[in-house]
Amino acid sequence: MKNFTMSALALGLCFSAFAQEPVNSAAVQKIRAEGLDKSKAMDIAYHITDVAGPRLSNSPGLKRAQDWALKYFNEIGLKNVHLEAWGEFGKGWQVDKYYAATTLPFYRPIIASPKAWTPGTNGPIKSEVILIKADTVTDLAKYKGKLKGKIIMIESVAIQPLKNSYAPDVVRFNDEALNNIMKPMEPRTGRPGQAGGNNQRAMMLRMMANRAAIDSVLLTEKIGLKLTYARGSYGTFFTSNGASYKLDAKPVSPELEVSSEDYLHILRLLRGGEKVEMEAEVKTSFYDKDPKGYNVIGEIPGTDPKLKDEVVMIGGHYDSWHSGTGATDNAAGSTVMIEAMRILKAIDFKPKRTIRIALWSSEEQGLFGSRGYVKEHFADPTDMVTKPEHAKLSAYYNLDNGTGTIRGVYLQGNAAVKDIFQSWLTPFEDLGAKTITINNTGGTDHQAFDGVGLPGFQFIQDPMDYNTRTHHSNQDVFDRLVEDDLKKSATIVASFVYHTSERAEKLPRKEMPKPQPPRQ
Repeated sequence: MKNFTMSALALGLCFSAFAQEPVNSAAVQKIRAEGLDKSKAMDIAYHITDVAGPRLSNSPGLKRAQDWALKYFNEIGLKNVHLEAWGEFGKGWQVDKYYAATTLPFYRPIIASPKAWTPGTNGPIKSEVILIKADTVTDLAKYKGKLKGKIIMIESVAIQPLKNSYAPDVVRFNDEALNNIMKPMEPRTGRPGQAGGNNQRAMMLRMMANRAAIDSVLLTEKIGLKLTYARGSYGTFFTSNGASYKLDAKPVSPELEVSSEDYLHILRLLRGGEKVEMEAEVKTSFYDKDPKGYNVIGEIPGTDPKLKDEVVMIGGHYDSWHSGTGATDNAAGSTVMIEAMRILKAIDFKPKRTIRIALWSSEEQGLFGSRGYVKEHFADPTDMVTKPEHAKLSAYYNLDNGTGTIRGVYLQGNAAVKDIFQSWLTPFEDLGAKTITINNTGGTDHQAFDGVGLPGFQFIQDPMDYNTRTHHSNQDVFDRLVEDDLKKSATIVASFVYHTSERAEKLPRKEMPKPQPPRQ
């Protein structure tokens, strides 16, 4: 095990370049010693992934993980620990059983997963696989009365043979890549809804409407199981939902998302005129007794009489998809944030401002947990009328880009924090964290805060195999986590939180955004 602890002299030398923003070298030493040499990150991640399992929104797995977090927060001494409802989500769902294999022309088990929020097969089924060739609902007329209980695939010219990839799965940012991240992005010209974008959107809507109409006919025909092609290769497949989670969602047919190699194998046989037979059993359960969504909240209370009502927040989304155990998306980010809180408690830190952690739910369906929390506590983006807590938040820090270690920070266009963050990163240059970029990054929960004029930030992380292998895939499991990376990230986050809580002033803010139309 590497020892990353720096000497006081080395730390002191790091701080001289940014004397305008004080850095507490003694505190950084304590944080590094605890975070890098006494880490509990992998034990935390183990409980979130291996023990709790997949954490699809409102599923039993998410509830197990939330219950464990509540217990752990209390064990490490956090206060005001609770589940907080953010609004109505809908139905939970989980896979209780899955099995599928071809039996003709020979036996072969199939790598696949039921699509989220789809029903089961109501027991074992065995059927010839039927390749349906239908571009429109009218084309289905010839299949009427012939599909009941059958396993079907829909022909599509869009499905092409696989090509080998010669790029590495796992990568870290080199200096050139980090320099490119630092370059300001060119302003976007036009909007997707303009000019050619209108035609593209119209085409997409027509395709979706046609596919929905075909699926409606297949449901009426009472098919046994639908096989769909899953993006990915080399045994990895990326999953999705096959139906709505809304309480009043329309019924759909059972559906398996099949790995590309297995799907293409069956498709080639059917196109070649061979008979393919398959057996399968899928059992899924729905949970609708409590349709509300919840976030897990815990705090280290502030101690300064003047500043204790102000808040520094950290968080990451706790929910995941269902084909893996959500390790890199986003047990990794949740682990880092929980470990950062543990580090601060372990060094007996008594912050001036209150430090609050939030583990969000339903990020995968639209940042629902964080957006609901922000709307309740800070401001509604549709009118931008601020609530009293809006003035008291100093910053929100988020982590949600896999297991890769922190390499810097996206400023979200907030140039006023650049020198502050550069000072706070300096003690961690030996860990590779030194990059500051004015650019924005999206797709995760800091956007909820940034969207109402609050300082919300996502850290820059090494990509690793997040986009190539683990993001929303069946390979998103504990074994894809990198211990040293989680330790480094938690240590850096703990130091950022420490210094944010101890500043004389809250972090600078950007101009308040204009009200946004309600999301559709």
